[in-house]
Amino acid sequence: MLFTSVDDVAERLAETGYLASTAVATTVFLADRLGKPLLVEGPAGVGKTELAKAVAEVADATLVRLQCYEGVDESRALYEWNHAKQLLRITAGRDESWDETRTDIFSEEFLLPRPLLTAIRGSDPKVLLIDETDKADVEVEGLLLEVLSDFQVTVPELGTITATRRPFTVLTSNASRELSEALRRRCLFLHIGFPEEELERRIVRLKVPGLDETLARSVVRVVGALRAMDLRKVPSVAETIDWARTLLALGADSLDEDVVRDSLGVVLKHQDDVLKAAAKLDLDAV
Repeated sequence: MLFTSVDDVAERLAETGYLASTAVATTVFLADRLGKPLLVEGPAGVGKTELAKAVAEVADATLVRLQCYEGVDESRALYEWNHAKQLLRITAGRDESWDETRTDIFSEEFLLPRPLLTAIRGSDPKVLLIDETDKADVEVEGLLLEVLSDFQVTVPELGTITATRRPFTVLTSNASRELSEALRRRCLFLHIGFPEEELERRIVRLKVPGLDETLARSVVRVVGALRAMDLRKVPSVAETIDWARTLLALGADSLDEDVVRDSLGVVLKHQDDVLKAAAKLDLDAV
């Protein structure tokens, strides 16, 4: 087990720079204790991927990442054969029988393990991050069901490979596509939303240590006001941190109208959002 208690999770993640809420720390503890994959959903930029990285750092484990996208398939997720090397081997063994050659070219030497296979092989600690699972095709979900059920993979030519040490597994999703109920059943679920004001201020102060406490508080409050607006893309925690770093680089000591107007592009990514914020944001009321 990686953690001894919920408090242990929170304290050790904090040592890596990841400040976890009680809900996050509790779910991570349970995923570790029960040996179940953790499905993390929430808006982009709230720390879903960073959570997996922080757990890997805490556990001194290798982070194995499968970045999902439309078109990712079994050969990119699980394994494939090194066809070029196989062809060279066949050419070099012209005097051999086909049975001798076939036995050789479908061996470990010619296997190219991809993230899912890499994660379940070996006895060293690993954290398997299956990032943006909702971007993968439904067929990949079927593959994940098989792998995450028993943490084993069958390579027809080599047999079944079973994990001797299960990786701590984190699946992330921005909910752009609804994941299947079967996949959800195999996981513990955690939703990470935008943090409370106090927690976000602590995060900003941790990530941008040179920022004045008063200015950090102002940044978080203004970002909160922006999130309350009907924008195409509300600022994430990552963008709050970027804004704080920007203000530090500009040498700003307060958030006045000029500073906000000149730096809104750091936190807002669409022109119509910038125009709407410029028109409606009331700094005196924040």
